[in-house]
Amino acid sequence: MARTKAFDPQVALQSALELFWSKGYEATSMADLVDHLGIGRASIYATFGNKRALYLKALDRYGEARNTALARELSRPGPALPAVRAAVRRLAAEAAEEPGRTRGCLVTNTAAELAPHDGAAARRVELNWAHLETLLHSALLRAQAQGELPEERDPRALARMLLVLLQGLGVVGKASTDPARVLDAAEQALTLLD
Repeated sequence: MARTKAFDPQVALQSALELFWSKGYEATSMADLVDHLGIGRASIYATFGNKRALYLKALDRYGEARNTALARELSRPGPALPAVRAAVRRLAAEAAEEPGRTRGCLVTNTAAELAPHDGAAARRVELNWAHLETLLHSALLRAQAQGELPEERDPRALARMLLVLLQGLGVVGKASTDPARVLDAAEQALTLLD
């Protein structure tokens, strides 16, 4: 008879996500995971695979949660441009303030730490970026159709600029002790939407 798991795999996955997000992939050992999750090494391997597989599952969970929340934020009925501005400001504030400042964005962290030498991580980063760009592009197209964004503006190029800005805000916010550096950059970028 198979033994019943004495832990909730979804709770354990969220706990692993938090640990990886705080420490990074390389700095998180299996011993750290065992201690933080409160489950045995064998249970971790049996449920999630090795540390890398667990990290990739955590990254997927992070991306799904962030993209779902952003999609909801950007697709509300009514004017689209204020929603884009609010989303950029919210993400900038998260990058500039604790606890977001010290953790950064898990996708951005993965891009810097793993993507250059890990194909699976690189694909997940690219998928997350493509999804974020699509969400922004759709909202900006809607803004242009509603007369909020001038016709001569290129919604695709603006979406790409905002994507790069948001990734950069995560890096600078993580390393800088001056929140104004991140917040001012976001405000300057938003002037391109006028």
